[in-house]
Amino acid sequence: MEGEGTTLSEEHQEEKEEYVLIDLDGVMGQVHIPSNAPYVLSGLDTLNPILTIDGKIKLVGEYDETVGTCLVFSESDAALVVHEETGPSEANLFSGACIVDSKQAPVKQVKPITSLHKILRFRLMEEAEGAASTDKQTNNANEQVE
Repeated sequence: MEGEGTTLSEEHQEEKEEYVLIDLDGVMGQVHIPSNAPYVLSGLDTLNPILTIDGKIKLVGEYDETVGTCLVFSESDAALVVHEETGPSEANLFSGACIVDSKQAPVKQVKPITSLHKILRFRLMEEAEGAASTDKQTNNANEQVE
């Protein structure tokens, strides 16, 4: 009995979060996706997850394994470099003043967030495909309940 309990706890320890990149490039020219539109992503544990946007647009996804590891980064504005004149000097006309170079390009700070190994690419769901997929998901749900 003790060995079985150890195995279960080891499985829980081995579970890791998995990140997936959602790629909508394949549908961007075909449909307009409003910014901040509500969406439902279902069937992530299936081969073809369904993404419903604003209750109107239905997309079907397919996983692609990445070659190597994809890194995900976060970009934020970095603080401006400020030059402060210090120390006494006859030539120092701006003693104690801070000088910001107006020609300095905006600086961005990039930090790695995570890595991922899968990309979920979406395409428009055809009407007949949508009905078959819905029936299949309903059947799977009924089998799980029984």
